[in-house]
Amino acid sequence: MRKFSGRIMKWIVVLLFLGIPFSAQAAGLYLYELGMPEVGLAGAGWAARAQDAATVFTNPAGMVRLDRSDLMVGIQPLYVNIDFDADQNTTATGKDGDASTWLPTGGTYYVHNLNPDLKLGVAVNGYFGLGLDYGDDWVGRYYVDETKLQAMSVQPALAYRVNNWLSIGMGVNVLYAVFEKTAAVNNVDPGLPDGKLKVEDKDWAYQLNLGLLVEPWKGTRFGLTYLSEGDLEFDDRPEFSGLGPGLNTILGNSGLLNARLDLDMTMPQSLMFSVYHDMSDKLAVMGNLGWQEWSEFGMVGVTVSAENTTSLTADRRYDDTWHAALGFQYRVSEPWRLSAGAAYDSAMVDEKDMTPDVVSGEQWRFGLGAQYDWSEKLTVGCAYALVWTGDLDMDVNRGPLAGRVSGTYEETAMHFININLIWKF
Repeated sequence: MRKFSGRIMKWIVVLLFLGIPFSAQAAGLYLYELGMPEVGLAGAGWAARAQDAATVFTNPAGMVRLDRSDLMVGIQPLYVNIDFDADQNTTATGKDGDASTWLPTGGTYYVHNLNPDLKLGVAVNGYFGLGLDYGDDWVGRYYVDETKLQAMSVQPALAYRVNNWLSIGMGVNVLYAVFEKTAAVNNVDPGLPDGKLKVEDKDWAYQLNLGLLVEPWKGTRFGLTYLSEGDLEFDDRPEFSGLGPGLNTILGNSGLLNARLDLDMTMPQSLMFSVYHDMSDKLAVMGNLGWQEWSEFGMVGVTVSAENTTSLTADRRYDDTWHAALGFQYRVSEPWRLSAGAAYDSAMVDEKDMTPDVVSGEQWRFGLGAQYDWSEKLTVGCAYALVWTGDLDMDVNRGPLAGRVSGTYEETAMHFININLIWKF
């Protein structure tokens, strides 16, 4: 009987973490808004614009277009609106969920001019992950109350001009990722408050960023970038607190109070193809087509090591995502340049498979921006982007302990406010 109970409780712990990847209000967990002028273009021209140091990250090959060393610093507050309204089908007790918050984001990019055909660069940003904090009294607390997967990236890069129409570039993204998830534990006894389950760890990951830039004639560019897969592995002993005596005894007898939890996942590979074209000396048009392999990220390896080791691959039923964007730049006068763009990203997960830790759907992006050439060496820019996901229905039921949580995330969106400074020297 003890062996049987141990197996049952081990699967309960595994099921608690099947929702782990990992808190996004996004088509995927990769962000396009990284403290650069692309924010005002909704990402359009990503791999082909190559007008400033941001190209270190968007397409390393584009660094050869810069005739001087170039430094860009972007500061970018982000407001995330995630508001869940439970409906009459919800059986779990608690309040509606509100994970809306302000977050600091941005990026720094530098290109060093070795000679006209060879450039070095470095990018520092956080392009992967987001977080959610619903609080510990909402209806879905037995699924998740707080979770985050966030990574800081440093990417050194090199670019070389092969001839007058072809350039190549390569960068290596070095990511430091932090994962944390907490969920309430139902002690069953109505006289006892909820217990708590927490797991956290950190890991390093690496991704190659390869780029091509083709400029068949002046004013027209084609860019192609490939971001390779990256592997993340988190390993921790789940921390239980506030457990009732009955549940504490069962978990203790099963060896699960000191069990180890291993989570293995793959950051997806992606492709981006972009076009840039000068329509005149004032107007430029640009666009993207992109793909990201989120189906691979949805296959999560889960291992619980206690008296016996239980391993499985959790299939989150994620889909690959597709991206399209169109943007414009207009030179109003010699110091002023305006930008606007719109983009679409398909959903990473269908609503029927959505869980409270991954609030995801189709995305529409709309961006507006302006740049002012303060001097020959300094350009000041600002931009705003709305990432709109809208209303998302969710219905999850993981049995009587967690309860059924059904309702709608209303007017889900992200708002980015960007200020960037560019120095040429």
